Amino acid sequence: MRGFAYPALRLVLLLTLCTGPLLAAATDMAGRTELGASADEADAVVGCMYPMTGRPASYGKDSIAAIRIALDDVANQAGSPRLRVIVDDTRSKASFAVRMANDFIDRDNADFLCGMVSSGVAMAVSEVARERRTIMIGTDHATSRLTMEAGHRYYFRVSSDTWYSHAAGARYLQDLQRETNWHRIAFLGPDYEYGHVAWQDMREMLDKLAVDYDVVGELWPRLYEPDYTLYVQALLDTKPDILVTALWGGDLIAFIEQAQNARLFEHMRMANFDTGGNYDVLVALGDDPPPGLILSARHHVNWPDTELNRHFVNQFHAREGRYPTYAAQGAYAGILAIAKAMREAGSARNTDAIIEALRGMRLPLPKDPVDHVSYIDPDTHQIVQAQAIGTPVRNTDYPPARVMLGNWVVYDAELLKPSPELVERRRRQTLQTSPDAWHSSAPDTNNPEESP
Repeated sequence: MRGFAYPALRLVLLLTLCTGPLLAAATDMAGRTELGASADEADAVVGCMYPMTGRPASYGKDSIAAIRIALDDVANQAGSPRLRVIVDDTRSKASFAVRMANDFIDRDNADFLCGMVSSGVAMAVSEVARERRTIMIGTDHATSRLTMEAGHRYYFRVSSDTWYSHAAGARYLQDLQRETNWHRIAFLGPDYEYGHVAWQDMREMLDKLAVDYDVVGELWPRLYEPDYTLYVQALLDTKPDILVTALWGGDLIAFIEQAQNARLFEHMRMANFDTGGNYDVLVALGDDPPPGLILSARHHVNWPDTELNRHFVNQFHAREGRYPTYAAQGAYAGILAIAKAMREAGSARNTDAIIEALRGMRLPLPKDPVDHVSYIDPDTHQIVQAQAIGTPVRNTDYPPARVMLGNWVVYDAELLKPSPELVERRRRQTLQTSPDAWHSSAPDTNNPEESP
């Protein structure tokens, strides 16, 4: 990278427009939901936190549906534990989720915490998990800091993070540059933890690959921004060849609609490597998606074409009458991981044994292509998965979507895995400013209940 071509455009546009109505909330799913075994019968209690209201409510709704499927699948496996799963609404607020996590532990005797969509919420709850020595299984949030700089022995994640998605995305852009000679790039991301780390990971990988590029804009709308007019105009003014965005869910859908009305996509290609290929986005694209979109997601209903993915997608559709967003596969994976760890450890009360069972765990998942099985990296506690990137093509097999992703480029999981040197450097840099930031996976010998 040769630097910032237009420093004045490296800005945060702080809009004070009225929020206006958000997307319809799934009000029927708001509030506490209890699944699985009763309190008297349960071998373990899992406290899950998802948004049930506002723009991201569908992610919570899909996560609950997927947890039901996972509980049924677990029940069909010999020797599996009986899980009581309690799900409640985080309201996408970190302070509220922190209180909820403590209540799960204190009032419900939760053995595990799980879920969370917002990376900011997850960062806060992860600290609760560390302080309370309670295992947390992240199923949807994606900041890579949670498994690198801010990781600890009690935190594990079973969905792709910003590093894996953008390591694949950088490789895709490298190949695209050889074909099109693009040079100017801009970034549009939500102004919180997830957006900033996504852009950091993308630039780090582009630089590692020695891609030659100029950044001509960095734009930071607030989360759940209703009006992207000023951002669209800024992009039209700076004219990047490639726009990388980390907007997600209803925010991404709203931006695409407004950008299309302004004919933005006639001037640049837009790429979203982590959330853009989600099923809800594909539905919103309708019959005639904007030209040049490059998209991926943490799970796809039409890739890979494997028995396990078909089972998951078809089960979800049969129960819910709709196809799942990627949040569903993360929640499904979280319950499977907890059940498998308990089978191997013998009890939820043996925290050290559960942690050792999770570290390095091989976990066949719907996202896995035929030549790979997901596994949890024993150092970072991040699940290692392949990433598929595609472009919209006409496909009416999954209504009401009229397009799905195709023209796949699949990136091997081991190719995307951060090197030990990168992980160590990022942890070391953080420790210089925050000495208590990284916490080893080694047993806590100061706690007699968790000593070997």
